[in-house]
Amino acid sequence: MSTDLTTTADQIDEDGLEALIGDRALTRDDHKNAPGFVIRPDEVQSVLFDLRDQAGFDHLSCVTAQQYDDRYESIYHLKTYDDPTREVSVVVPTPVDEPVSQTAEPVFRSADWAERENFDLVGIQYEDHPDMRRILLPETWQGHPLGLDYDQDKPQVVKFAQHANPLEADQHDTESDTMFLNIGPHHPATHGVLHVKAVLDGETVVDVEPDIGYLHRCEEQMCEQGTYRHQIMPYPDRWDYVSAGILNEWAYARAAEDLADLEVPEYAQVIRTMSAELCRIAAHMLALGTFALDVYGDFTAIFQYAFRDREVVQDILEDLTGQRLMFNYFRLGGVVWDLPEPREEFFEKTRDFLDELPAKVAEYDDLLTGNEIFQLRCVGTGILEPEVAKQYGCTGPTARGSGIDVDLRRDDPYGYYEHLEWDVITEDGCDNYSRVLVRMQEVEQSAKIIEQCIDLLEEWPEDEREIQSNVPRTLKPPADTETYKAVEAAKGELGIYIRADGTDKPGRFKIRSPCFHNLSALPEMVEGEYIPDLIASLGSLDIVLGEVDR
Repeated sequence: MSTDLTTTADQIDEDGLEALIGDRALTRDDHKNAPGFVIRPDEVQSVLFDLRDQAGFDHLSCVTAQQYDDRYESIYHLKTYDDPTREVSVVVPTPVDEPVSQTAEPVFRSADWAERENFDLVGIQYEDHPDMRRILLPETWQGHPLGLDYDQDKPQVVKFAQHANPLEADQHDTESDTMFLNIGPHHPATHGVLHVKAVLDGETVVDVEPDIGYLHRCEEQMCEQGTYRHQIMPYPDRWDYVSAGILNEWAYARAAEDLADLEVPEYAQVIRTMSAELCRIAAHMLALGTFALDVYGDFTAIFQYAFRDREVVQDILEDLTGQRLMFNYFRLGGVVWDLPEPREEFFEKTRDFLDELPAKVAEYDDLLTGNEIFQLRCVGTGILEPEVAKQYGCTGPTARGSGIDVDLRRDDPYGYYEHLEWDVITEDGCDNYSRVLVRMQEVEQSAKIIEQCIDLLEEWPEDEREIQSNVPRTLKPPADTETYKAVEAAKGELGIYIRADGTDKPGRFKIRSPCFHNLSALPEMVEGEYIPDLIASLGSLDIVLGEVDR
């Protein structure tokens, strides 16, 4: 049942939400970051439609599932693209003996993959879901790994008879000109072990299904077995493992610090901001080089140039953290150590890189964005309209390349971003070309941020350089405290949901991967295109399969 409201979407406050949901709410279950409403499993679509259409919650940010002793639970974390600080959680409990809930897919397309993952790992069934099957594990897998009754020692036996015979004769239908084509999983253009099932009509792509899960490593379960204070922080580096480790660490730090009410010293916030933007530049350089390789096979020039510049950033990060990829530099409440000594040499090395960057970006413009072949391959291909991008929960450069003006560094400020001068970059082309332009311009904005951070760090009084707040040796947040916090990672919104159970380890740890949601939009981008356009569109998403599969 929906309630008629006279207020506009941006005026609906918590009381307005309560009136909007009305008697469909069984009770309240507020989380630290958002008001929460517990609803019946047969009212999911009704409530979500009203929250989307009447209250303006157009972003299904994350869908979390978990099992308790007495129930299963799905949690829909809703935000608005215009103001990500407006949040609401919709909690859907189902009985242990019949974990069936109504699907949210007709309201948000991003629920398609998210609910399949919940079914796969936790065991909740979503009624009327268009494709209710496993997404990360093989269809023949026995049990649900995040369920309380899962037997980890049970052998998984897959009989050959359960799979189609790979030597079966080709099927030819005289009424059809379609052809099934496997792309990957072992192919350099899939950016990791991604299998893309494509159906072609002549040379035109008529259907695409990304087949993920080849790199699933149980990251959420490993985090649930680690302590907040010491054992979880090394894992985030391994999600987006190519360059963005510090951005991943910040996602966990932000969620855990919110959960445990930890403060971070201002000096440490500046260091965090500087190091995160260095990671963003390194990640975008890699995206640029590999995309040029995908689109027109340019290995000798652009790919090598991009890696040359990324290498300089990696050297700076190595000086700062002691590591080249798996940084493990953040700590709850701050960072592990101060800037390297002598500080003047570190500042000089970083400034030299920033001074040379404008000429290098201009060089990329000459080699890449102004290249006629590159433009023919990218302009007008891989179209992702803004409303479609929102339906799939796309964020980061993928969303900003479709003209969606959203960036958590500005819209949900954390770190030191709100005190610095920089711009959010958007492009309205909605195509592969626009997504490249966004990343190239974001490199320049990151450089502006880093330069301002260096100015601050150079002048910071020596006796006020506090790198960590006073954090208890053992963290035990109150039981059933729940939070969802996100940062603007290189690929988009990287969020962490944590539910505390009163111990020093999370009761539930959920990773909201931007690559997972961005990749789910690939079929919308490539239908009606050619195979080369599919490769370009996939490359323009800049996915990392370690983060897609987790």
